[in-house]
Amino acid sequence: MPSPGDAGPVALDGFELRVLHLPLVSPFTTSFGTETVREVIVVRALTPDGDGWGEIVTQEAPLYSSEYTQGAWDVARRWLIPALLDRARLAPHDVAETLAPFVGHRMAKAGLELAVLDASLRAQGVSLGAHLGAVRDRIPSGVSVGIQSDPAALVEAVAGYLDEGYRRIKIKIKPGRDLADTAAVRAAFGDIPLQVDANSAYTLADADTLAGLDDFGLLLIEQPLREDDLVDHAALARLLRTPLCLDESITSAKAAADALALGAAAIVNIKAGRVGGHLEAVRVHDLCRAAGVPVWCGGMLETGIGRAANAALAALPRFTLPGDVSASDRFYRRDIVTDPIVLDDGHVRVPTGPGIGVGIDGGALEEFTVAREVVRR
Repeated sequence: MPSPGDAGPVALDGFELRVLHLPLVSPFTTSFGTETVREVIVVRALTPDGDGWGEIVTQEAPLYSSEYTQGAWDVARRWLIPALLDRARLAPHDVAETLAPFVGHRMAKAGLELAVLDASLRAQGVSLGAHLGAVRDRIPSGVSVGIQSDPAALVEAVAGYLDEGYRRIKIKIKPGRDLADTAAVRAAFGDIPLQVDANSAYTLADADTLAGLDDFGLLLIEQPLREDDLVDHAALARLLRTPLCLDESITSAKAAADALALGAAAIVNIKAGRVGGHLEAVRVHDLCRAAGVPVWCGGMLETGIGRAANAALAALPRFTLPGDVSASDRFYRRDIVTDPIVLDDGHVRVPTGPGIGVGIDGGALEEFTVAREVVRR
């Protein structure tokens, strides 16, 4: 299996940053708010041998994460990019070490690393999937369904996604929109693969409510408590029959190891942006594989750039549960790549072209760009 450290060095001439505003097909509501437009930063690594593309998966406001678009833009152009450009030649596996002196900002670091990794692999003619160690050419696709106006509207939304062929349904929950919503979906569709995601909306005082979810035969309950509540998650896990899965709490391989040691998680959601990059995501995967813990690939409403990279990641062997790598048209009427991710019999294909394996739609990129800056050596 190829090592994540095998990609060759590139000579960096600079980076282009773009803030994009992409209208969503429909509003997406979670416990921390509703999005109608996805704000994201696209990164382009400029090299003499060709460019590479990455995506910084922050949002406009620091509600899901402490990171947010303008903060990521500032730290990337003022600190992270100059540090990378100080290196005459840089291999993808050196990016994290080079940026380590700057505390936090994992999403910004992940987007820059992916752009360097994509440039390196494109120059070598190697796909990201082959580089990371993918063992399958397509992956089962699940869909994340935001909080709807009422349980009936939720059932209607889920019905549409099942008709499209999605292999697993995840519904967002929050206090007051949990048991009844879950019961409605289970009653309407029987024994479908179903899980819930709380996005840290509860506390340990809500244990009785969360225990009520045990009646619905869920695959898992995702991140019910705050991201820093590992001890409380461990206590909650002992009170529930349904497996607990951690998302926001898993910020690195070290954080994953701590969570598993405490018994705070039986399943791990891996998001490359949240852990600082796809190479660290592989390390989290390998840790969980050694521990016999299932993992799946979460999503951050990525454009086709991040979606293609996540498909490659989710093709690794320990990704045994359907993830959130859904088709591009789940969120966007027009993506910014020339070959958007599509759903085929409940699966999405892992790109096999060099690097992330997708081309960039220059017209779409320009249409959705609201800010642009190039930082050169």
